[in-house]
Amino acid sequence: MKILVVGSGGREHAIIWKLKQSPRVEKIYCAPGNAGIGMDAELVDIGAMEFDKLVEFAKKNEIDLTVVGMDDPLVGGIVDKFEQAGLRVFGPRANAAIIEGSKAFSKELMKKYNIPTAAYSTFDNFDEAVEYVKKGDFPVVLKADGLALGKGVLICENEESALEGLKEIMVDKKFGDSGNKVVIEEFLEGPEMSVLSFCDGKTIVPMVSAQDHKRANDNDEGLNTGGMGTFSPSRVYTDELAKDCFEKIYKPTVDALNKEGRTFKGIIFFGLMLTKKGMRVIEYNCRFGDPETQVVLPRLKTDLLDIFEACVDGTLDKINVEWEENAAACVVLASGGYPVSYKKGYEITGLDEAKKLENTYIFHAGTAKKDGKFVTNGGRVLGITGVGKTLDEAIKTAYEGVKSVDFKDKHFRTDIGIKKY
Repeated sequence: MKILVVGSGGREHAIIWKLKQSPRVEKIYCAPGNAGIGMDAELVDIGAMEFDKLVEFAKKNEIDLTVVGMDDPLVGGIVDKFEQAGLRVFGPRANAAIIEGSKAFSKELMKKYNIPTAAYSTFDNFDEAVEYVKKGDFPVVLKADGLALGKGVLICENEESALEGLKEIMVDKKFGDSGNKVVIEEFLEGPEMSVLSFCDGKTIVPMVSAQDHKRANDNDEGLNTGGMGTFSPSRVYTDELAKDCFEKIYKPTVDALNKEGRTFKGIIFFGLMLTKKGMRVIEYNCRFGDPETQVVLPRLKTDLLDIFEACVDGTLDKINVEWEENAAACVVLASGGYPVSYKKGYEITGLDEAKKLENTYIFHAGTAKKDGKFVTNGGRVLGITGVGKTLDEAIKTAYEGVKSVDFKDKHFRTDIGIKKY
């Protein structure tokens, strides 16, 4: 089969790396991809939001299945476009991808169908939001309603920082039109975890758990990022919790979307927090997480292409999705200054040495080629994934890989997976 993957980051590299292991895959294209992805797929110079060009390419090149990795095109309706053109595509339609596209929608859905989440209020008027904050308790969580590259969430410790946060989101438009509406949530405490799941519109199959590290610096300090590293499995997500989540969160979410006429096929990402009152949904995403994908897919035994096709065809209940009895950790190597401002174009050394390390995988996120050499080309540059029998072994392996790779102003966290609850 010929596959087209839409996206350009470490997540898409991991998806392509896994799809390459399928004996049924003959050729993989990636639009637009990055320099590292170019080692595993043929790059196509079409942007992820150029739907008409992508459809044209898929038709011309007789693509059997298109896999959409990124949130923007999914929320923007790329799946609808492909389906209208009679093309097979993996991912939710726009009316289902709204669970990530609008935080206000997802909160209202959870409230309506009694899916456990933090108490909240939604505002599209700045002055009303300010009045609400002045009467509320602290800390409080502010969320820009729309997509914001994983950075549109502010935890505010006091009234002053909350009012400044509202101004940033709603007046200064720090996150663009995503801030036209804001969700103000109660602050919850407890360990967070991510559970991605395959869904065919009726059946939902959760993947192994993971935990992401969002803050830029050690000890969860610094600004929110797209993710500085992750590990799998979560240290706190037990079989009992998994069963509880399936009954109270995962299945009810699929059923709720169906009742609303928004059948979901693709990946539902559940961002969860275990509070004193039980598990709560922090957020939904409508696609694989980044960098969660880089630790979850290396643990998957079942052919990923078979699962994707079953999701598209509505036959996921016929697939036995199996996982390795192991663990994985991914450390993100970022450009110094990320997520605010950073320079590009620095040569990356040690990639060949790192590749030779056992149980180590390198996923390219923000890389380019210059004069035949890999150079930095983004905030998050590489994800170094280590796999081991235990979590501690996987973490150690990942950091061995980190030591091997270098570039100017290389920044990474030294405590991925270390924190215990």
